[in-house]
Amino acid sequence: MCSLADLPIKKAFFISPIVNMEKLIADMLAWSNHTEEELRIKGKIETDFGETLSWEYLKYVRENPIGWKAPASILYGGNDNLTSLETVSEFSERIGAKLTVMENGEHWFHTKEQMDFLDSWIKGSL
Repeated sequence: MCSLADLPIKKAFFISPIVNMEKLIADMLAWSNHTEEELRIKGKIETDFGETLSWEYLKYVRENPIGWKAPASILYGGNDNLTSLETVSEFSERIGAKLTVMENGEHWFHTKEQMDFLDSWIKGSL
């Protein structure tokens, strides 16, 4: 989102976007029983769930907030385990995006039901 924010995009479709990476990093630190101070001191922390958290990346995220301006629609899975509905709703309101929630959706849309919903959503949004 950061790298495309200033391009002349007519309309964007975001599927389960990570709209607050700073919050996600903080959540991942908590899930792995680490603190931001530990991350700052160590530079990188390997988590038990396969993610490497980086102090440099956290600093980058803080210094480069998303400033999206193009028209956008967001599809969010009601069972997304990385971004809360509250977080995606706040972002959607801030950028003026239309938010659609698939109650049985997940962060990764992959089941037949989810993919069919996604297809219908895209076709209905064109």
